[in-house]
Amino acid sequence: MELSKTVNILIVEDEGDICLILNLMLKKNDVEIEHVNTLAKAASFLKQQTPQIIIMDNQLPDGLGIDYIKKIKTDYPALKIIMITGNVADSDKEKALQNGADIFLAKPFTKEQIQTALTTLSTNAFA
Repeated sequence: MELSKTVNILIVEDEGDICLILNLMLKKNDVEIEHVNTLAKAASFLKQQTPQIIIMDNQLPDGLGIDYIKKIKTDYPALKIIMITGNVADSDKEKALQNGADIFLAKPFTKEQIQTALTTLSTNAFA
């Protein structure tokens, strides 16, 4: 499934193998990918550029992505967020969605899940 327009994606993930997997999953789509591994670097990146979509891990070296997405949505309400995490408790999913995540995916996720999420969000982003 190809995305119709170039989509700028910021991956906020501290595990190199997960970043590699995401890059491999997305490389045939029309996407531009940037990667940071901490919330501080994500904040710095967002001051300079605004991607259409963020793929955000929850467990990061300097905090929880689930808490930071609330600030992102306040500062950048049009930005779409996919929360990815190994914590699959219903309470985590509810909190992520309440804080502003558009989609919640449990690790391990499939290429189809990522592509469906991106297609859904990019269609909405360009509507």
